[in-house]
Amino acid sequence: MTVIRPAERVEAMDVAAQEEPRLRIGEMAKQTGLTARTLRYWEEIGLLKPCAHRGSGERLYSLAERERVTHIRELQDLLGLTLAEIHDVLASEDTLERARRAARADAPTPKRLRLLADAIDANGRLVERINERLARITEFRDECVDRGERMRARRVELQAEERRASR
Repeated sequence: MTVIRPAERVEAMDVAAQEEPRLRIGEMAKQTGLTARTLRYWEEIGLLKPCAHRGSGERLYSLAERERVTHIRELQDLLGLTLAEIHDVLASEDTLERARRAARADAPTPKRLRLLADAIDANGRLVERINERLARITEFRDECVDRGERMRARRVELQAEERRASR
């Protein structure tokens, strides 16, 4: 599985700003292997936002949103993050992207400093969440290793008993 880094998604978003085909929700669902209901739910909880709506209210998605869906799926599948944790990851990445855009747009230095401070804070919170998850994973791994050692020791005991009984 290829992990799409935030910088790569930024390039995809820049390309998305140009004219590109827009996907209806059913097409987006089919291309991403999700259901339309899942896409609507992700929109409801703030993970995904359609780039436009038709007059009828129909949602339209760009290639940048499709890449975001791919990124969300990778965070779920590869890292096992919950939707709440993914929301934090995306918020951190979005904050950093706003800082990058301000820098590219030659925004006034005070605004760039404020956005950069926000990005640093968001990244710090993200690192804390990752560290917490790693600590829990390490603890679980250690428990599994201990259990494996106990099972191997018990097997040795049972094999010894079996040898004594067969004499």
